[in-house]
Amino acid sequence: MNKELLLEVKNLRVEFGSKKNKFVAVNDVSFNVYKGETFGLVGESGSGKTTIGRAIMRINEAAKGEIIFKKNKINGKISKELDKEITEKIQMIFQDPMASLNERAKVDYIVSEGLYNLKKFKNEDDRKAKVERALMDVGLLPEFANRFPHEFSGGQRQRIGIARVLVMEPELIVADEPISALDVSIRAQVLNILSKLQREKQLTYIFVAHNLSVVRFITDRIAVIHKGKIVELAESERLFENPLHPYTRALISAIPHPDPISERDKIIEVYNPECHNYEIDKPKWVEIEKDHFVLANEEEINEYKNALL
Repeated sequence: MNKELLLEVKNLRVEFGSKKNKFVAVNDVSFNVYKGETFGLVGESGSGKTTIGRAIMRINEAAKGEIIFKKNKINGKISKELDKEITEKIQMIFQDPMASLNERAKVDYIVSEGLYNLKKFKNEDDRKAKVERALMDVGLLPEFANRFPHEFSGGQRQRIGIARVLVMEPELIVADEPISALDVSIRAQVLNILSKLQREKQLTYIFVAHNLSVVRFITDRIAVIHKGKIVELAESERLFENPLHPYTRALISAIPHPDPISERDKIIEVYNPECHNYEIDKPKWVEIEKDHFVLANEEEINEYKNALL
């Protein structure tokens, strides 16, 4: 069965600042996201992974390239009808549940804000029913709708943020490090909620994170980003079993081990791009094996192919 292509990102470039002080945050990034999958964007802080997510949401403007959702280009100038559809069908879960919720508004209004903006309800009873259903979907009681955000824990606030997304009935959700600001004890609960909702509602996720252990648990495919470029892309298990790019290997080597003895004896790799002669032998995007892509020059391509033999 062929996978249904939901989102295409082609040669995306995102810049900040003026011409004199221009900073390229994302440079020539391309990938596809298929319906029903969880696609991971992984990299260290400042690598550009959140910028890509915000560009898909039309928060950050794309300087070059195309973002195509369901065969429609959604970056740049688009029609009001398409803009309304994108606002409804692509939603974002933000990293900080404290900063992303209006402290002066009750949960009922916070969850309903998108419904009000797009007039996505028949009457008041229909709106309340949708809010109640969204709260119950994330494991919150309907009576919580009459409370303010400061009355909830961090995990509950993030569930409110997820409910605000669900009420819009989206097809694609950009989850920007949705558990990084939460206590370790409740991170698994939020991840399980996201997984359950994906199965029940056929949702598609772009999961942005820097914690590779979490990404391995929840994603189907992973793109590793370094300084605004994707350096490796593969199925999650394949990437962990056989990481090729030295930056990917460096990230995986830094994952803490639960066993103190293996943690003590592990060797952490350090990625140094200056070791490779990129000025003369420039890297290119190649498929080393089926569905396993890497950014490498000719010397590295030969090295990776020999490693797979």
